[in-house]
Amino acid sequence: MWDIAVIGAGFAGLHVLDQLRRRGFSCHAYETAAGVGGTWYWNRYPGARCDVESLDYSYLHDRELYESWQWSERFAGQPEILRYAEHFADRRGLWPHITFGTTITGGVFEDGGWTLTADTGERVRARFVVTAVGCMSAVHTPAFPGLDSFGGTVLRTSRWPAEPVELAGRRVGVIGTGSSGIQVVPELAKEAGELVVFQRTANFSVPARNRALTQAERDAAVAGYEGKLVAARTTRFGHPVTGTGRAALETDPVERVAELDRAWARGGTHIVATFTDTGRDPAANAVLAEYFRDRVRAVVRDPAVARALVPSGYPIGTKRLCVDDGYYETFNLPHVRLVDLREDPIEEVTAKGVRTARGEHVLDVLVLATGFDAFTGALTRLGLRGRDGRSLEEVWREGPRSYLGLAVAGFPNLFTLTGPGSTMVLSNVLRAIEHHVEWVCELLTLARARGVTEVEALPAAQEEWVARVAELAGRTLYPRTDSYYVGANVEGKARVFAPFAGGLDAYRAICDGVAAEGYRGFRFA
Repeated sequence: MWDIAVIGAGFAGLHVLDQLRRRGFSCHAYETAAGVGGTWYWNRYPGARCDVESLDYSYLHDRELYESWQWSERFAGQPEILRYAEHFADRRGLWPHITFGTTITGGVFEDGGWTLTADTGERVRARFVVTAVGCMSAVHTPAFPGLDSFGGTVLRTSRWPAEPVELAGRRVGVIGTGSSGIQVVPELAKEAGELVVFQRTANFSVPARNRALTQAERDAAVAGYEGKLVAARTTRFGHPVTGTGRAALETDPVERVAELDRAWARGGTHIVATFTDTGRDPAANAVLAEYFRDRVRAVVRDPAVARALVPSGYPIGTKRLCVDDGYYETFNLPHVRLVDLREDPIEEVTAKGVRTARGEHVLDVLVLATGFDAFTGALTRLGLRGRDGRSLEEVWREGPRSYLGLAVAGFPNLFTLTGPGSTMVLSNVLRAIEHHVEWVCELLTLARARGVTEVEALPAAQEEWVARVAELAGRTLYPRTDSYYVGANVEGKARVFAPFAGGLDAYRAICDGVAAEGYRGFRFA
């Protein structure tokens, strides 16, 4: 029996595996993929890139590690991020402690520990289980009628093949214009003979302004390492975000536009933090949203296409703000067409392509950029059953319920890194991962020292936390929008805003307070 089984070998799985081994626990990780990297192993589609700047999208818990890696670009692409994950696994000697090509399909808590089953037939016995399955890793494909009948090639951005895909001169369709769709469309347009983009909801997107990093910038990041550690603990997102510190509605309109122009020219998501009131005040949010709409209208030459691409009907920031490299400019190309599914909905996928209400679009390749069953899907698909035999999927049918996003009442000895109820995607996920790993490892070390064999979240503490997460969400504009934040992209999924919206700094303080009080809200046996 292992002391601890880790599920997943992305950034969270690698880090917790390393930290547990350093503390002397017997542990092993199980990973579906053939290599490390998690999201960055699977999402190999052209244009896949992080929307957090690479100098901040790095582990900070080890200065030597931070100095050992030199990012080449401001926003790193998928191949470089994957190499970084492999670099970490190399330096820490983690490869022998991971079983690849193995998917955990079931787990039962019995006799004071977990018995996990894998699709390979392997049975794994461990006292504790730590899930590191990622917030967005459970692929979601809507039930398009006739999808199986398509005679061409079907590709998914979330599972893009490692080998090159021949697209030159071919008729390509893309369904989905979330973050992945917005990144892949400009790249596909460079090769495809014809590109048809099927858009259900227009999304807000900001230019990345990506470029090569200079050595001076890399050196400055290393010199500022201690400051980054402070920011990880004291800022809302886990890294510094530059804003004016003023409210949009209290700023002169001319100066307001000038500030937004500067942020737009710089690129990246920091623009939404330019003013302090755009995330909670609908009137201020409308000012920011209209600024974005004006940028779209200024770029897209065809007025009808521009109208379709202009986001409307929801506050900016309540869906994931996308970061692009020439997305809107792509629609000025003569071989690129936009199909607005609000006016011309998909009726079925045919052997030849996609049929909408106005006719059939003949395609050779169909790309599905349809996203994920976010936050909960990767956990509920593990088939875990707790103390009373109830599955996590059943317990969470009406929405996720956890304590601190790290533990679930009725599921002893189970810890969920970046689980629902934590800051997850509302902060720098690597900062959240490092905090979670440190916190869980401290708890497990204490449990071992005390001879504790069972650790479980108490129902009352969990209910209090669920209420707190909901109350914080209610202070924002997030719940006003159908988005993957509330599970609206998955048919039949309970509409619950899953992340903790109070900021990583506040979340860390709460978790650290729980630990300081002897892990208040947990039962030790």
